[in-house]
Amino acid sequence: MKDHVLIAGVGNIFLGDDAFGVEVARAMGTRTLPARTVVRDFGIRSFDLAYALLDDWSAVVLVDAVSRGEAPGTLFVIEPDLSGLADENQAATFDGHSMDPVTVLRLAQTLGEIRAKTFVIGCEPSDLGGEEGRMGLTPQVAAAVDEAVAMVEELTQKLLANAAAPAAV
Repeated sequence: MKDHVLIAGVGNIFLGDDAFGVEVARAMGTRTLPARTVVRDFGIRSFDLAYALLDDWSAVVLVDAVSRGEAPGTLFVIEPDLSGLADENQAATFDGHSMDPVTVLRLAQTLGEIRAKTFVIGCEPSDLGGEEGRMGLTPQVAAAVDEAVAMVEELTQKLLANAAAPAAV
């Protein structure tokens, strides 16, 4: 397995705070990243992300808006349990433009095995655009972008250090 980390920004820029992952990926694109770190803005390209999850990464960090009932702008680090996510009967029901992280992970598991350690950096949204849609993050979520970038960078450093550590005998 490669000692590379994929950071995947996810979200729809036309649905307000759903663009959180896209904005974090954009902000990370202006920074000096550690070697062996790849940042990609997947936007609403969930099928592309599902296939990318099957590549030979040591770790993957998904960044997305995640509703958990907390105050808008609250950040979470989640390590999803990937066991039992695959349900081949669901593969035909996926909508590639409206997937949350669990649904993307489930799709990827129906296509193959995710071998990378997987994490989600999530942000509690305030406004997902409603019926009409809306461009731009709310102030609470926009204020969380820099903190999320710092969280992703810290997690990435730990993941790269663990991937580079010699295996115990």
